[in-house]
Amino acid sequence: MNQSNYILSGIRVIEIATFVFAPGAATVMSDFGAEVIKIERPGVGDPYRYLSYIPPMPVVELNYCWLLDGRNKKSVALNLADEAGREALLKLVSTADVLITNYQPSILAKLRLRYEDLAPHNERLIYAHATGYGEAGEEVEKPGYDMTAYWARSGLMESVRNADSDPSLSVCAMGDHPSAMTLFGGIMLALYRRERTGAGTKVSTSLIANGAWTNSSLIQAALCNAAPYTRRTRATAFNPMVNHYVARDGKRFIFCLIQPEKDWPNLCRALAKPELISDPRFSAPAARGEHAPELIAIMDAVISGKDLAEWARAFAEHDLAWSPVSTIEEAANDPQMAANGVVIELDHPGQPGLRTVNSPLFLRDSDKVRPGIAPEIGQHTAEILAQLGYEESRINELIGSGAAG
Repeated sequence: MNQSNYILSGIRVIEIATFVFAPGAATVMSDFGAEVIKIERPGVGDPYRYLSYIPPMPVVELNYCWLLDGRNKKSVALNLADEAGREALLKLVSTADVLITNYQPSILAKLRLRYEDLAPHNERLIYAHATGYGEAGEEVEKPGYDMTAYWARSGLMESVRNADSDPSLSVCAMGDHPSAMTLFGGIMLALYRRERTGAGTKVSTSLIANGAWTNSSLIQAALCNAAPYTRRTRATAFNPMVNHYVARDGKRFIFCLIQPEKDWPNLCRALAKPELISDPRFSAPAARGEHAPELIAIMDAVISGKDLAEWARAFAEHDLAWSPVSTIEEAANDPQMAANGVVIELDHPGQPGLRTVNSPLFLRDSDKVRPGIAPEIGQHTAEILAQLGYEESRINELIGSGAAG
């Protein structure tokens, strides 16, 4: 496909980052045609390369984590603690539009990779810093993962559970990927600013900030001194119309019926229980809340009498907002996702028909790059160094000395 069809064609991104949050933003940029050059430690690489094989991750031979977030990138192995490796990086920085990192401040200072260290080498550089806990306060050096800084610290882990269950762990990269979209948005905002001013700048976001934004409705309630958030069980939910149920075939689904004047009579008709519409125990929202266990028990008994496919037709006929509670396998093969390009094919030698998850953003009249295989450590070192003007003999010297790999 002609490169001009990609809106970020010609944009060069340097990624000096590990795991998912910061690299995820670079992945989205690669989807729109940016050239992403990932800097990795020679012989070691990004630890994320090995996450697919660490329990309790699902077991399969394919390195699915790296497949997902390493796609379309080039890998250059440089030892940034070596002066020759640093010299190569600075030459690369002088050619770049964006640099993305998630290193802690002390490491950035030690390696002289802070914005103020690199900006003199490229005044148009957009420097994007992803952190766990922000760039101020006592915890700036604290390691942050999405499970800790995004999920647990934001109150989500404590809030997203029933009264009769313990808090649950987050799933892999559940906070990283949405936070990566925030970083991507910040980078694009900075690139727009550069178009107007000609100058580069620094942009940053953190997992703790993104977790707070995700949980912002409840946090705002607390900021307004609301009563503490109270949990209930499924059988005693505050609102039976915002709850999940199990059909005869064991398939679970959830209602989100938040327009009671319309939804309540439609729900009763869909359940073939029109007599409930005017039942004084349930006819008003407050009454349904007061008698929630009774109503949930009635709904459980009715819903358990039919398979989910039958209920799906009834819910559609009566304009009810609902969704199946999909298994991971069902989500991976969801025809609605396939129809909208959410799951797309990935070019992988030896794995015809392999699919991956697309980035969740589309622009009319702008193509996206067909996902390609993620690189091996240092796969593009010689290629990129040659582009920077290094002779083959010097490249071999750098590799031989360990400055490159």
